[in-house]
Amino acid sequence: MPSRRTHVTDSVAQSELAVALARLRAELDVPESFPPEVLAEAASMRAADPGTDLGELEFVTIDPPGSTDLDQALCIARRASGFLVHYAIADVPGWVLPDGAVDLEARRRGQTLYAADGRVPLHPVVLSEDRVSLLPDAERTAFVWVFELDERGEVTSTGLVRANVRSREQLSYDEAQARIDAGDGDSSLALVREVGLLRIELERARGGASLNSPVEEIVRTADGGYSLERRRPLPVEDWNAQLSLMTGMEAAKLMLAAGVGVLRTMPKPSAERITTFREQTRALGLPWTETISYGEYLRGLDRDDPAALAVMQAASGLFRGAGYLAVDGEFPPDPIQSALAAPYAHVTAPLRRLVDRWGLAICEAICGKREVPVWARASLPELPSLMGASSQRAGRLEAESIARVEAALLSSRAGERFSATVLEVRGERAWLQIAEPAVTATCPAPADVHAGTSLEVELIAADIATGTIEFRVVAGAAA
Repeated sequence: MPSRRTHVTDSVAQSELAVALARLRAELDVPESFPPEVLAEAASMRAADPGTDLGELEFVTIDPPGSTDLDQALCIARRASGFLVHYAIADVPGWVLPDGAVDLEARRRGQTLYAADGRVPLHPVVLSEDRVSLLPDAERTAFVWVFELDERGEVTSTGLVRANVRSREQLSYDEAQARIDAGDGDSSLALVREVGLLRIELERARGGASLNSPVEEIVRTADGGYSLERRRPLPVEDWNAQLSLMTGMEAAKLMLAAGVGVLRTMPKPSAERITTFREQTRALGLPWTETISYGEYLRGLDRDDPAALAVMQAASGLFRGAGYLAVDGEFPPDPIQSALAAPYAHVTAPLRRLVDRWGLAICEAICGKREVPVWARASLPELPSLMGASSQRAGRLEAESIARVEAALLSSRAGERFSATVLEVRGERAWLQIAEPAVTATCPAPADVHAGTSLEVELIAADIATGTIEFRVVAGAAA
């Protein structure tokens, strides 16, 4: 599926949409700005020198174009029997005073929010987009993970140190992909692909499924309006993500062994959910057989096939209930993130996610054979509820913003007919994927409709203020 952008072109709809998005931010209590005391403290902070210098390592960053809050930088070298990976993470613990104004405001926010009308950062930009961000050609302190990997990509040793680093280059995903495709020798970029593919094979072998799925994003246009973009992530995004996943899994191992930390968890799907999903895949003409794993099945789907999109929509029902588990003592048995089929912790995005600051501080203390910082240990119990509330707000903001943009795209087209594919039937409602423009909506479900059914539907109304879109099935249009 190539990148596709659908614009809201009607000026009246654009105006209504701007008002609706502003109201949504107010309803969700999205912060508008940082209090003066937070900004003052952020401007005055200085990080202590870690005493370790890794400035000779040629780190690079790979991020979306235009990013300035750079959490991660990588440097990979080939060894005689594997690889040496240095993975630098922004030193947020070194710049945020425990229980200070910046810390308390970050706990209130929980994570960076991505609203349609602007990003709402977790930390003041003087930190997140300047002094702490791993920008190119700038001396920075960082938490540097050091991994030795064998020829299969398995981690054979793990270390974590706080050190001075300097990124050499900032690349967008497109730039990194182009360089890799052109052949970049034995550089870190070339090895991102090699290590990423090895890690994907290991994930497949253990039954995990982190997927390079199509993404939907709201994009601001040059005239200040809005458009909706759907694109398939590039392969380099998946390879790069595997380094982050590897780091999170190794962090979880450290925490489990030490009996202290905070893990990202997701329960295994019930037998009933698995049975239901298998039935849905059969109805869609893409049956998931008993002979292959869940992850292998989903990786083999053609993302350009509407039926495959319906399968992926149904698959989201398998893994629900993600949360955080904070422990200081003894972890319960088998605390896995079931989609990854392994224990996992968030430790690679501290500029944008609150919990990662605790994970880094705890793991660095464990690797250094020191006591976990008092501030991290004392506040561990708060993290699951703080992150839960933040994730709920972020999810609502994203979903309801997209719904309002989709309504704006259709607001002037009442009475028109559209081709649609049924993604899922829930009770008396059918969830639809409209072919063009590519929006999702619901309608009353006829008795003979199931996931994968092709329909012709008529737009009754699209309300920008609430993001609701109402269709009806055209009689006799089910195929």
